[in-house]
Amino acid sequence: MILFLTGAIVMASAVISLFFLRFWRSTGQRFFLHFALSFLVEALHRAYSAWDGAVHEDSPYHYLVRLLSYGLILWAVVEKNLPGRAPHR
Repeated sequence: MILFLTGAIVMASAVISLFFLRFWRSTGQRFFLHFALSFLVEALHRAYSAWDGAVHEDSPYHYLVRLLSYGLILWAVVEKNLPGRAPHR
């Protein structure tokens, strides 16, 4: 059952990543690219964890990958709100 739910999370993260890639292609804003990369990293991490059989995700490696993913989202928000940046379109 855990592998089934992990597969659902992988699929959902990959689909969300594809949606953000589509928004990035239509607007050209890096904000959406950062979000797409974040969800792609999360999908790949979950897929690797399921394939490797790592049910207990308490190693520092898992936290570092999630930190990277959440850091991309945080950087996207900070970069979007930096003063002096003109809107792309």
